[in-house]
Amino acid sequence: MVSDAAPTLHTEPVWRARQQAHEARVRGWTDPHVARVSRGEKHPVYDFLFSYYAFRPSWLRQWHPGPDVILTGDGAREFLRWPDYRETAGGVALDLATIPEKRRVSISWIHDLLATMAVRPPAFGCFGLHEWAMVYRQTPDEIRHNAWPLRFPPDELARIVESQPVRCTHFDAFRFFTAPARPLNKFQPERATVGEHEQRGCLHANMDLYKWAFKLAPFTPAELIADCFALARDIREMDMRASPYDLHALGFDPIMIETPEGRMDYERHQRAFTARGEPLRARLLALCERLLKEPAV
Repeated sequence: MVSDAAPTLHTEPVWRARQQAHEARVRGWTDPHVARVSRGEKHPVYDFLFSYYAFRPSWLRQWHPGPDVILTGDGAREFLRWPDYRETAGGVALDLATIPEKRRVSISWIHDLLATMAVRPPAFGCFGLHEWAMVYRQTPDEIRHNAWPLRFPPDELARIVESQPVRCTHFDAFRFFTAPARPLNKFQPERATVGEHEQRGCLHANMDLYKWAFKLAPFTPAELIADCFALARDIREMDMRASPYDLHALGFDPIMIETPEGRMDYERHQRAFTARGEPLRARLLALCERLLKEPAV
C-alpha cells in the first residue's frame, strides 16, 4: 500500500470495542425505523433517511475500520467475506491496491465536488422554500406527505411562495419542484451541472455528506459514516420543521419561514449546520485523496 504513515494495528479487543460502540450508536437510529417498517408505519421526517438515501439499516450498522488499519486476532478473518479485504502477514486490512478504474473515477468525481464546495462561498438566502415549492399549486391527492396537514390553505401557501425569492441551488431538491414552481427558481440546476451550483450553505448539500460517505464504503471508517448520518438526521428534522407541513403531532414545532423572525431562525440553523459539515467534508476529502494515491489497476 502507498501511504505516508505506517498502518495502525488494532488488537481484537480494541477493534471489537470500536465495532460494538458503533453498532450501539447506530441502532438508536435504525431500530425505530425497522420497527416502524414492520408495523407498516410511515414517518414523514425520518423515512427519508432510509428511502432517498438508499443505504440499508443493516449496512449502516456494519463496522469498517477505514484504510491503513490492520485488524489482528482470529475474529478478524470475518472481514474476509467482503471482497475489499485481504489477509496480510500482520492481520486483515482493506485492500486499497485493487480498486478498479471505474470506482476510481467515481471517487475522483466525489473528491472534485467536495473540493469545489470547500472553496465556493456558502449562500444562506433560500429559507427552506424548496419544501414549499414541492407542494406549490398541488391538489391534496398530489401532495407527498398528504397524511399530514399543511399549515396553510393552498392559496395562502402559493402566496407565500410567490412573495419570496426562490433560490434553490440543489438539483436533487429542485427536481421535485412542481411544474408551476420550477420557473420561480432563480437557478435551473441539472444533473450535469451539479458541480456548478452545489454550495456548502445548502442544507441538502450538507445532508449529502452522508451519501458521499456511504458511497465510499467500505473504505470509509464506520464512525465517519455515522457522524455524517447524525448531521443528515438533524438537518432533516430542521428541514421539515421549516416546511409547510404541520408536524406538531410528532413533536416538531414549526420554523415559520413565512415571517422575518422565522427566516432569521432558519438562517441561524443553516449556518450552524454548515459549520458542522466543514470537518466532515474535510475528512471525506482526505479519504478520497488517500484512496486516489494508490496506482490504478
